[in-house]
Amino acid sequence: MFKIARTNSLSSGVHGLPHQEMLAQFCVSEGWSGDLTTGLFILGDKAAAIHGLRDNECGLRNFVRCYDPPDRNHVLELFEQAATSCSTFCFSTTVVLETGQKQPLFCIGESSGLEERYSGSMAGVFFFPRFVVEGAQVVLRQ
Repeated sequence: MFKIARTNSLSSGVHGLPHQEMLAQFCVSEGWSGDLTTGLFILGDKAAAIHGLRDNECGLRNFVRCYDPPDRNHVLELFEQAATSCSTFCFSTTVVLETGQKQPLFCIGESSGLEERYSGSMAGVFFFPRFVVEGAQVVLRQ
C-alpha cells in the first residue's frame, strides 16, 4: 500500500525534531507481545481501541478479525510461520473501523524462545499513520 497524504500541519522545522517527536507527528505507535504457550496477545490501550477490542488481552484471531478481509489469512499465516521458527516479520494492512473508514496499520515483530514445543513468545510494535482511508481518499487526523 502506498498513499500520500498532504497536510499543512508540518512545519519547516521537521528535520530538527528528535526521532521520537518526529515519529509521533506522523503516526501513533504502540508495542504488543504474545505468549505462545497460552496463545494470548497483549496490546497497548491505543492499539486495542483501534482494533475495536474492549480488553488488551486477546487471541490472535480477535485482533485480526478487523483487518481487510483479503489480508486476514495472509497475516494469520505469517504469525503461524513466526510461531514455528524464530524470526522477524512485518506486514501492512488496514483496520476496518466501525465508521467504515480504514486505518492503515504497519506491524514489525519477532518471535523467540521456540526451542521447546508449545513455548516461546512474540513481541513487536504497531504503527498507525495519522490518517484514515475512505475509498480512494485519504483523510488526515490530528
